[in-house]
Amino acid sequence: MNRPGTVKIDKVVLECKDPETLSGFYCKLLGWSKGYDTGDFIIIGSEGGNIDIGFQRNTDYSPPQWPDADGGQQMLMHIDFCVAADKHQEWVQYAIHCGAKKADFQASEDWTVMLDPEGHPFCIDPAV
Repeated sequence: MNRPGTVKIDKVVLECKDPETLSGFYCKLLGWSKGYDTGDFIIIGSEGGNIDIGFQRNTDYSPPQWPDADGGQQMLMHIDFCVAADKHQEWVQYAIHCGAKKADFQASEDWTVMLDPEGHPFCIDPAV
């Protein structure tokens, strides 16, 4: 069977306890704006419109463990943000200013693993 046509990623959706707060964190971090908002589901997007991030309320949300641990909530995905190499540490500090924290465990010296206010890991990658 042939693929029926083109497809694009519309949005990545993060489950969370508080979509308002978490979407606000990412708006500040990325300089993006809120769009669709039902209170339980919020979408933010870039001006370029290449991809959106959704935040969906899950009252049973449990943050993943980083690094993965036997018996714990596993990280199912994470987002990598690419920044100018000479601004890498400034971005790390800015993310902390916005409400993130630097993860205790760093898998590499080539990028920085951060945790958003609800514990989702994300990486700040310097462009090479």
